[in-house]
Amino acid sequence: MRWTQDSSNFLRQITQRYMMNVTTIAVISDTHAYLDPRIADIIRESDIAIHAGDICSSHILKDMRPKTGKVYAVAGNNDIAPHFAEIPAELEIALPGGKIAVEHGHLHGMQKPSHASLRKKHPQAKVIIYGHTHKMLQDKTELPWVINPGAAGKTRTRGGPSCLTVRCEDDTWEITEHRFTEENL
Repeated sequence: MRWTQDSSNFLRQITQRYMMNVTTIAVISDTHAYLDPRIADIIRESDIAIHAGDICSSHILKDMRPKTGKVYAVAGNNDIAPHFAEIPAELEIALPGGKIAVEHGHLHGMQKPSHASLRKKHPQAKVIIYGHTHKMLQDKTELPWVINPGAAGKTRTRGGPSCLTVRCEDDTWEITEHRFTEENL
C-alpha cells in the first residue's frame, strides 16, 4: 500500500471515531473547601469530572476544569449554604456502556454506608459513586460496582488526598486509584 494524503486522512478519521467511544472521568469527593492541586491536574486530563459531595465552597466546582467542561456534582451533608440549593442530592449520568449513579452516601448509613442499600436504590447503574466516609474503595463483588474516591482535600484524607478515574470504552470500564502524599498539605 502506498502512503498518500488520503491514507493519512483516513487514518485520522478512524482514530477520531475510535477516540469518540472512550470517555475518561475524574471522580472526587469530600474536598471540604480545598481541592488538592495534584487532583486538579488529573481532572484537567479527564473528559468529565464528578464530585460526590461535601464540596463546601462554590469555588471548588469552578476549579474543576475537565477537557469538555462537563462537571457533575451532588450535595453532601455539609453542603448546606444557600449557594448549594441548586445542586441535586443524587444524579444519574448515561455514558458509553452504562450509567453512573452518584450520591453522597450518608443516607445509607452515617459511618459505613450500605452497599446493598445503594445497589437496591440504583439497580440500573453500572457504577454507583458515593463519598462521605473519606475512604477510597472499589466494591466490584457484584453489579452495580460501588466506588468511593476518598477525600480530595485536606480533611481526614486517611493517607493522603485521593481520587479515582474511570475509563469508559463501550462495555469495558476500568477504574484507576490515585493517592498522593500528605507531606505538602
